[in-house]
Amino acid sequence: MKKSIILTTIALAFGMLFSINTYAQKFANVDKSPLDITYYRAERTAPPMIKVIYSRPQLNGRELSKLAPNGKVWRTGANEATEIKFFQDMNFGGKAVKAGTYSLFAIPGDTEWTVILNNELDVWGAFSYKEANDVVRVNVPATTGEAVDDFSIVFENDNMHLAWGTTRIAVPVSK
Repeated sequence: MKKSIILTTIALAFGMLFSINTYAQKFANVDKSPLDITYYRAERTAPPMIKVIYSRPQLNGRELSKLAPNGKVWRTGANEATEIKFFQDMNFGGKAVKAGTYSLFAIPGDTEWTVILNNELDVWGAFSYKEANDVVRVNVPATTGEAVDDFSIVFENDNMHLAWGTTRIAVPVSK
């Protein structure tokens, strides 16, 4: 009797072990350019005025000029084109922008970048970018700073800061 209980228990344990593995979910590897969101608010507890959803590619020893070449339209991140949502009419780089959601593209340069708000949404990369859909183009100076391996966008002191490698740009934003 005792022997049959032990054998039954062992058989059930093996059965459960194999059935768990049989039904285990398969997940893709973690995205190498994880999604991030940043907000622009007048104060920490105030409602957001701008929200940016973007993927954060890493340099990983590669050159920025290879990943975001000068003079070519870049999706301003990785994977899908970065989206920027204005919750109210705003001033972006000295130009009026109506409330709404736009794709955020950029054209890198050595000393100046062109930052673009475009009407085309839910696009992958900049492959389908059409200049005819641009809403606003803003030219901002490119500066340098401490190296940042992961592409980053933050709002600080009424500017939208973009940083990757040692390159920095800042687009003034205001209500």
